[in-house]
Amino acid sequence: MEPAIDTSPVSAKHDDRAIAWRHRARAGLHTTHTVGRAAGCLQGNLAIVPESLARDFLMYCHRNPKPCPLIGVGDAGDVALPELGADIDIRRDVPAYRVFREGFPVETTVDLVNHWRDDLVAFVLGCSFSFEDALADAGIPVRHVDAGRNVPMYRTSLQTRRAGPFAGPLVVTLRAFSPADAIRAIVLSERFRLAHGAPVHIGDPRQIGIDELAKPDFGDSPVIEDGDILVFWACGVTPQNAVLRAKLPFCITHKPGHMLVTDVDEFAETPFIETL
Repeated sequence: MEPAIDTSPVSAKHDDRAIAWRHRARAGLHTTHTVGRAAGCLQGNLAIVPESLARDFLMYCHRNPKPCPLIGVGDAGDVALPELGADIDIRRDVPAYRVFREGFPVETTVDLVNHWRDDLVAFVLGCSFSFEDALADAGIPVRHVDAGRNVPMYRTSLQTRRAGPFAGPLVVTLRAFSPADAIRAIVLSERFRLAHGAPVHIGDPRQIGIDELAKPDFGDSPVIEDGDILVFWACGVTPQNAVLRAKLPFCITHKPGHMLVTDVDEFAETPFIETL
């Protein structure tokens, strides 16, 4: 018999399993970011598009593997993703969703039951939250986690490769470290291929078109100490941004920082997807 699932809306000390965090989200008891949740499990960004555009979006991910490491693709109309976790219901297991029409946000919601359609295809992409536990285990401070904040995310001047209507700038996350810890974090993150792998930029943010670090496009303001090295990783909000720029008649994404917590091991290197 499976052990009981603690869905208390408090801290990970109660039951930090991925399924427990999904059930908290499903019950409406966890509606905030998933930073530091379900240690050892891969977290995923979410993009849901109509089946008519699913092949183009799949090609966009294929052409931009750094920001778009696919870990799961659902069948049209199917809310389950069994390769990513037991009992997943993609309509209800993410803490918060954003609904868009013609590229404009029309609603932020904690479930998609009233929005789900038979032609919708769910794409799940790896997230850099997944290697933060490994950083902490290695004794490397992750400043936004220690401060209880969401990671800061920025649009850059770097462009992704187009596929059909999907295109746009690379979005990155920022983490700041002491020089010694930055080297260790860079080496360690390279092992997490499905969580964006090694960073895409180190140092001066102006070189990638970021002018105001204190005002990220998504997430919370950064925590930076004197002498820190700035390290930027590709971010799964990149394909979300491409979906919005395409001005699709209808699409759904996760709210940035509010991920699907999967049962997949954070060290996994092979995506669990089949060709559409």
